[in-house]
Amino acid sequence: MSSELADAAETAVEQCLCVAPDESVVVVTDEKRERIGEALYEAASAVTADATILRYPPADQHGTEPPAPVGAAMAESDVFLAPTTKSLSHTRARGAACDAGARGATLPGITEDVFTTGLDADYAAIDDACDEVLARVVDADEVRVTSPAGTDITFGIGDREWLADTGMVHEPGDFSNLPAGEVFVAPETATGTYVVDGTMMPHGLLGKGKELVFEVEDGFVTSVSDEAVREEIETAAESVGDAAFNLAELGIGTNVGVDELVGSVLLDEKAGGTVHIAIGDNAGIGGETDAPIHLDGILRNPTVYADGEAIKLPSA
Repeated sequence: MSSELADAAETAVEQCLCVAPDESVVVVTDEKRERIGEALYEAASAVTADATILRYPPADQHGTEPPAPVGAAMAESDVFLAPTTKSLSHTRARGAACDAGARGATLPGITEDVFTTGLDADYAAIDDACDEVLARVVDADEVRVTSPAGTDITFGIGDREWLADTGMVHEPGDFSNLPAGEVFVAPETATGTYVVDGTMMPHGLLGKGKELVFEVEDGFVTSVSDEAVREEIETAAESVGDAAFNLAELGIGTNVGVDELVGSVLLDEKAGGTVHIAIGDNAGIGGETDAPIHLDGILRNPTVYADGEAIKLPSA
């Protein structure tokens, strides 16, 4: 194992999760992320004698539920870490584990480069940036986002709660992505157009001049310019219908240590000064839509208005 992997895993286990010697830890991974899983397991084992690593085949889509024994192990642990190819962040299993008192972090689509880069961060500074953004948006009834690429979309927040992903996961039931750094909400409704010109799966980092255009009406995506993204949504719709087209999330990146997009949604959606908008499932973040898909698209150079007032976004 490289020293960089070991150092990043130590940061995750000791700083972000603050694992104690008397706690149980379960690491959930798959064969494509096994080296990262092993690094986290070794770091956890250095702190506690009650560490376990579980491996299962990668899912086909983000948001797919893990096998029942994996979900049970997460719920019965004090701490879970999930470096997986497809995201467990918005699954019922992850939510049930936190409801049971486990605290944990998911690392969806993590690569070794993103792991070592993203965990080499000042998480106290990220925490402060989250607090500053929350203070500006938490009481807003309406949030509007525009961008030079053509985005102009308005979100009705309603009674939904803004959440912060700070990377500091110290209390029972706490949850974060790693690498961390965002403030986000599951809006009650949205109408307008948003243009992804940063990163979005299945494409990764979009080339210069490449833009994905989404039309939204009354909280549902009604038009998708990109065939590959549209096919992913339509595949999910075969099992859940219109829920797959739900406008699921509005997020604001607060990781002031990320100064450029690299093609990893996990890292790029955290970049300070960006906005990401997601389609599909949001039941795990305060919404009401249950879907086997959660597709984030990152917008460059956005302007965010809270009840008509432009707010200052964090930047590296």
